[in-house]
Amino acid sequence: MSRGGAPLAGKVALVTGASRGIGLAVADALHAAGAHVVRLARSLADGGAERRTDVRCDLADPAAVERAVARVVADPGAPDVVVNNAGIFFIKPVAETSPEDFVRALAVNLTAPFLIARALVPHLVRRGSGHVVTIGSVSDHVPYTGSTAYAASKYGLRGMHEVLRSELARTGVRTTLVSPGPVDTDMWDPIDPDSKPGFTKRRDMMRAEDVADAVVFAVTRPPRLDITEIRLMPTVYTARG
Repeated sequence: MSRGGAPLAGKVALVTGASRGIGLAVADALHAAGAHVVRLARSLADGGAERRTDVRCDLADPAAVERAVARVVADPGAPDVVVNNAGIFFIKPVAETSPEDFVRALAVNLTAPFLIARALVPHLVRRGSGHVVTIGSVSDHVPYTGSTAYAASKYGLRGMHEVLRSELARTGVRTTLVSPGPVDTDMWDPIDPDSKPGFTKRRDMMRAEDVADAVVFAVTRPPRLDITEIRLMPTVYTARG
């Protein structure tokens, strides 16, 4: 690990869903730590700046992911850090969750991370080093009412992380699952938790930067140390979310 204020100097980090919210905060924190950061998101325009590369990509489209990964591997190179962050979130009782809602949640929250891991893990294994970070959720281990689709995707994502951890043991590639509770991002805008009883109020939620700090902590530990899981919760928290 590099010394001083740039522990990731010379490294490449790829972050999905990095145009806003947690993904943007993670990308900014990794950049501040010295990495060349590749941001993947459907809403981004292709472009670059100093130690930054933006790639527009529909992460639920296997062909689009293959094209984006091939572009990144060519320049700036196969990532040293991969952060699977992209996700969608909504609250609906099971009877009000349409098949389309359910399929879309699985596509973005579970299939997309699988596609990224499938495309990039072989590069990390061949190199014998790297770090795959999965942004989970408190909903990957706590069942909340109204979260059938979201919980199914996040519990599945936890399972994928556990299998990756087993498959990558002794390859030099590390894995970390970061599971935060409620974070104040625009995902909460349509839900308006401040107006609903039993929800953590937005002033009491964590900030995206709190999750970003956890990611940077995990990926900057010495190679002898594997941070397999980090759970983050607000100090003031209600049982609903």
